[in-house]
Amino acid sequence: MSENKVALKVITPQREMYSGTADMVIMRTKSGDVGILHGHQPMVTVLDYGVMRIQNEGAEDKTAAVFGGFAQIDDNGITILTDTAEWEEEIDLERAERAKKRAEDRLQSRSGDINVLRAELALKRSMIRIGLKS
Repeated sequence: MSENKVALKVITPQREMYSGTADMVIMRTKSGDVGILHGHQPMVTVLDYGVMRIQNEGAEDKTAAVFGGFAQIDDNGITILTDTAEWEEEIDLERAERAKKRAEDRLQSRSGDINVLRAELALKRSMIRIGLKS
């Protein structure tokens, strides 16, 4: 591995989504966006819903929607564990737009039988997917 690269693994319950190296990894944490380079201070952080960018010089950035989880940064690199993550090219824009509309309708109706938190999270997920595809 190049001296200036950081090892990265992104793991979901369904698959090992990414295993390789990067010049920099940018991810959304509960305290904001962070960019991780080789030699970063060790830490463990809670991930928020957001976009992860894998940057490699001379190559197109890889982007994914990541919906929560944890990231561990240590001398061996970065390990991201998340329940759900989708590469930009895996996102179905029409499906995300339908999900956004459903969540908005649920939140506007505010009937007693809706789970508001669940509807808000569905809206947030759909907006991240739509934003990534735009």
